[in-house]
Amino acid sequence: MEPDRLATASGARDKHARGFRHLYGAAGSAVLLAGALGYVGVVDPHRSHSLYPQCPFKWLTGWNCPACGGLRMTHDLLHGDVVAAINDNVFLVFLLAAIPMIAGWMLLRRRNGRSWLPPPAIIALAVATVVWTVLRNLPGFPLVPTVVGV
Repeated sequence: MEPDRLATASGARDKHARGFRHLYGAAGSAVLLAGALGYVGVVDPHRSHSLYPQCPFKWLTGWNCPACGGLRMTHDLLHGDVVAAINDNVFLVFLLAAIPMIAGWMLLRRRNGRSWLPPPAIIALAVATVVWTVLRNLPGFPLVPTVVGV
C-alpha cells in the first residue's frame, strides 16, 4: 500500500475505534445509572437503617446541604410520589425538570462555538444554591427531608 493510503486507512481505523470506545463508555454509564436507580428504587432511603452514607456536610455542620434529601427525592419520584419528592428537596426536583432545557441550551451554545455556560449562568446557579441552602436551614422551614426510624 502507498504511504498516503496507509495513513488514511489507519486514521479511519482509529476513528472507528474511538467511536466504539465512546459507545462502550455510554453503555457502561447507562448500566451504572440503571443499577443505581434500581437500588434507590428498591432500598428505601427514608429508613434510618438503610445502607446509605450520611451526608458529610450535614455530619460536619448539622445543616442540610443543597442536595440533602436527594436520594429520598429520587426514591419518591421512582415510586410516583411527586408531593413527597417536593418535600424532600424541591430545589433538586425543579433542577431535574430543567435539565433537558439546560442541556439543549448548552449544546446549542457549544455548537455555535461559545462556552458551555456563560459566567452569569454559573453565578446565578451558585447564588441559587447558596440561597436554597440557607433557606432550607432556617428554623420552621416547612420542607424538610423525611427519615423514618426503624
